[in-house]
Amino acid sequence: MSISLRGRSVLTLDEFTSEEIGVLLQLAAELKADKRSGKEIPRLRGKNIALLSEEDSIGTLFGSEVAAYDQGARVISLTLPAGYAGQCGSLKDTARMLSRIYDAVEYCGHAQSAVEELAAHAHVPVYNGFTDESHPIQALADLLTMREAADKALPEVTVAFLGDGRSAVARSLALGAAKLGMDFRIVSPPIFWPASSFIDGVTSEARKNGGKFTILEHVGAGVLGADYVYTASWLGEHEAGWAERIRLLAPFGVRATVMEATDNPRCKFMHCLPAFHDSSTNVGARVAKQFGLNCMEVSDAIFESKASVVFDQAENRMHTIKAIFVATIGGWETDARERDC
Repeated sequence: MSISLRGRSVLTLDEFTSEEIGVLLQLAAELKADKRSGKEIPRLRGKNIALLSEEDSIGTLFGSEVAAYDQGARVISLTLPAGYAGQCGSLKDTARMLSRIYDAVEYCGHAQSAVEELAAHAHVPVYNGFTDESHPIQALADLLTMREAADKALPEVTVAFLGDGRSAVARSLALGAAKLGMDFRIVSPPIFWPASSFIDGVTSEARKNGGKFTILEHVGAGVLGADYVYTASWLGEHEAGWAERIRLLAPFGVRATVMEATDNPRCKFMHCLPAFHDSSTNVGARVAKQFGLNCMEVSDAIFESKASVVFDQAENRMHTIKAIFVATIGGWETDARERDC
């Protein structure tokens, strides 16, 4: 069965089948290999891509630019002013205008409703670079990284996510793992568990594909047998309620004892970046001074250890973005039987 993603938008992974996710991962792996061997074939010559951003993201925006350039496309990056939709023009009009000029639009911002409105009115593919609700590109990059680093197929892999289970990264990866039949666990205080409707939906999807989705509060039980321990930033520069979040999440920081509790010497550590693993950043210094912590979600020893694959993830975001570009506006198709997760 041939699978074509030509003309498709990428807003969440919920819109994609396990087969479609599989072929995107396979394409990303092939494009990565071609780039490293110097045999990459530009499939996007003559294409133009607009990158719209409400918030800077080195990984997503820079990765998107390099992915486009590697494939022969031209890009323009535009930072949208705060309140753009209400002050400078409607998203509906923006979508219709950009569709006349560009072959695709990528949006990085806060509201999921914004990227969905762009996609509803654009006549070209719209990609969710990230929102507060969903981060499909990061999830695909994570799955590609696991595919590379694991000594077994993805449906046999177990992942434990520690921290804020409501985050866009946690929920997007949980959904992707469910689609592929993996064992995915969110380990966090109950206050940070996703909504019950999300839990029910992902649990059902995981069961349908032979996987498992579990929400736990106990770290030891949550990480036991994990092939990957994943965490993300607890807070950002403008996060409110620092003291309370740090108090609640402190028991879920990834330290050497957590990695040992997996009882898996091959367990890898993952993080979507930016990471606060020491006091060298402004945020890290502030937390160290105010709360007496020299690290937050992960210790420096684990972040810098041989078990860490965080920079493989960072690189792979570019390869998965490239796969999305090629599959949706480059006319690439594949046979689903070639999928090897």
